[in-house]
Amino acid sequence: MSVFPEGFLWGGALAANQSEGAYREGGKGLTTVDTIPHGANRLPVKLGLEKRFTLREDEFYPSHEAIDFYHRYKEDIALMAEMGFTVFRTSIAWARLYPNGDELTPNPEGIAFYKAVFEECRKYNIEPLVTLCHFDVPLHLVREYGSWRNRKMVEFFTRYAQTCFEAFDGLVKYWLTFNEINIMLHSPYSGAGLVFEEGENPEWVKYQAAHHELIASALATQIAHEVNPNNQVGCMLAGGNFYPYSCKPEDVWAALEKDRENLFFIDVQARGAYPAWTGRMFREKGIAIEILPGDDEILKHTVDFVSFSYYASRCASAEMNAGNTSAANVVKSLKNPWIEASEWGWGIDPLGLRITMNMMYDRYQKPLFLVENGLGARDEFDATGEINDDYRISYLREHIRAMGEAVADGIPLLGYTSWGCIDLVAASTGEMSKRYGFVFVDRDDHGNGTLDRVRKKSFWWYKKVIASNGADLD
Repeated sequence: MSVFPEGFLWGGALAANQSEGAYREGGKGLTTVDTIPHGANRLPVKLGLEKRFTLREDEFYPSHEAIDFYHRYKEDIALMAEMGFTVFRTSIAWARLYPNGDELTPNPEGIAFYKAVFEECRKYNIEPLVTLCHFDVPLHLVREYGSWRNRKMVEFFTRYAQTCFEAFDGLVKYWLTFNEINIMLHSPYSGAGLVFEEGENPEWVKYQAAHHELIASALATQIAHEVNPNNQVGCMLAGGNFYPYSCKPEDVWAALEKDRENLFFIDVQARGAYPAWTGRMFREKGIAIEILPGDDEILKHTVDFVSFSYYASRCASAEMNAGNTSAANVVKSLKNPWIEASEWGWGIDPLGLRITMNMMYDRYQKPLFLVENGLGARDEFDATGEINDDYRISYLREHIRAMGEAVADGIPLLGYTSWGCIDLVAASTGEMSKRYGFVFVDRDDHGNGTLDRVRKKSFWWYKKVIASNGADLD
């Protein structure tokens, strides 16, 4: 017998910028992600340290073709239906609807494309779960306005959000405002289109931009409920608790501070106000963000549920520095000696998922939705032409078990969408070789390959999991 409730939503997740490709088709404008290259220059651009507003001929940009979901969405959604998906998380590319971002009217080709995608989902009784902003900002808004540091972005985003709620009313009920909103603190350009100017206080820029995103998220939530009271709107956190590296009180305090920094955005989106500790934090960082009269009232439009990604837990100590944390990950963590790590240095900690879920429900008292979870790994064909990704099955099995334990703890969980259900471009590294999917896509890190889709062993395993509502994990 399954611990998961009847009607629990099982599925997988993709993001427009990592899957669609067709980066200039259908009237789409350039976005921030379209300017982030694969290779050595990727990290400085992602972190907002190198201004890169034009494309270079000597670099490869993975988002430009990605896995060509734009042309192959019917084939891909049919594969999801074959696995038994009841939910598919994806995102809308803001620049498909508003190519520059500041137009007054949307691009009809963009609306037609997403309408077709959501209708295809509905054909198979798959519920779309749609993120409005998943790490892509129209490039014009970055060049012209400085992206989210500028209050005008609130107007542009709410116009875009209203367009989505009205155009796709009846097709989409579950919405997320900003993907992994807390990542803007760690990867400012990829997270929020922020590039720092000489002499600026980066902390001020990030928290001012954060305030504007939080206002925009609250207004979008209000609009969604006005357009259709049945709309369910969630926020989205890059989740994973920080463990104290030891029981030394300074380490415990360091972990608490790291958790607070991580949860700050969700505290506002789920509770409707800034947490008390932010006053001291802003003073100590030497920043005074501009909060307009009426903003406190706007923030009271809180989300209906809290969604999150979970890949790994993290460790913090008072002695964290660049020498003892992994350069590969934008959210810095000490290596936990008690758990194994993936090839990319992400700690594999299923119990950490149960811990994270319990903490979040204790804190917010709102339904949760696990919208990203998975293992990035290199997949190889065996002599018979199969991909036996038992390592992925093992990772997912243990995390679904832990998720079930959290449900048994009494936590309301709406659903589960594993990340990169079909192989896609990895956001962290820009690689195709860091694969997450149940479906292999024939494409390499340099853009070569047929783009053919091949079912992996995990495809059949996950189909069985869904059919049993999570009861059969063998």
